[in-house]
Amino acid sequence: MQEFAGKRAVVTGGTRGIGAAVARQLAAGGAQVLVTARSAETATPEGVTVVAADVRSRAGAEVVAAAVAETFGGADIVVHNAGGARPFVDSAAIPDEEWQDALDLNYLASVRLDSLLAPGMRERRSGAIVHVSSAAVFTPVGPFLHYVAAKAALESYSRGLSLELAPYGVRVNTVTPGRVATPGGEATRVLWAQIAGSSDDAGAVPPLGRDGRPDDLANAVLFLASERAGWVTGSNLVVDGGEYPRR
Repeated sequence: MQEFAGKRAVVTGGTRGIGAAVARQLAAGGAQVLVTARSAETATPEGVTVVAADVRSRAGAEVVAAAVAETFGGADIVVHNAGGARPFVDSAAIPDEEWQDALDLNYLASVRLDSLLAPGMRERRSGAIVHVSSAAVFTPVGPFLHYVAAKAALESYSRGLSLELAPYGVRVNTVTPGRVATPGGEATRVLWAQIAGSSDDAGAVPPLGRDGRPDDLANAVLFLASERAGWVTGSNLVVDGGEYPRR
């Protein structure tokens, strides 16, 4: 039997990288899947619905929520994967608009969409929300401080939301990826090396001997979204090949 048969899932940033892997696995498990992207002119994982929406804004979140209501009538699983930010020379060089953009994309996008979709889960007394953070929060550095601060806020928010929704049977967890081989991740590493004037970590690999793959993270997300994790909430599952020291 397909594990997610009858489930309705939403994945933000679901057309490439980790998000696309999550969407594919959910669809393969029998779920109806809706993914978001800033443009409809993007590759869409087979068997899913794509909605063009910029989740950085309240208006974008409302577009997604309306599409979910129209297409599925509600959501049982929500995976917040959209994220990212440009590195700068140091934190003093990060302009206000980049700070706001990082907060909107990496933190407030989840807050806004949860505020629209979680009430339905609460009413049905069932649901799973997964927030995707970043192992960058373990080693915050100036060039990415806007991104790291937003992800740290996301982790704290996720924990608080889990306590609020637990009495209603809705589970909220976080997945924290380490180094993952995606086009976006590689582009960020190249840009960071150019800014830092060094590529000292170019040959470094996690203790398990390789970079992560999108499916590695998707496996973790699907576990937390499934009934196998029925007694797991408020947790942060670090998936990094052993690279980062635990807090």
